[in-house]
Amino acid sequence: MAKAGKQTKERPSKAILVGVGLDSDGHKRVTTGPSFVLVGGSQETHEVMTEKVIKINEKLNAKGKRLDDVSREEFDDIAQSVGLRRGKARDSQAN
Repeated sequence: MAKAGKQTKERPSKAILVGVGLDSDGHKRVTTGPSFVLVGGSQETHEVMTEKVIKINEKLNAKGKRLDDVSREEFDDIAQSVGLRRGKARDSQAN
């Protein structure tokens, strides 16, 4: 007997870049694209985030790939090539 209610269909996972600008100049900014969403930030911060995400997507397109298709290592290489860097991981035991 089938369960009543919502049917569950497995959806393929979708990778998305999320950028959050923590500074503000009083304006609310939201920029979205097929594989990203950027929120917040001053005009300058938001422009920098937008530029970086566009460059990442251009590099992915040049490789014939989507964000879903790259490994973490390959993404890190692409991100570094556009000027992003990974922050240091926090020690889970630290207070």
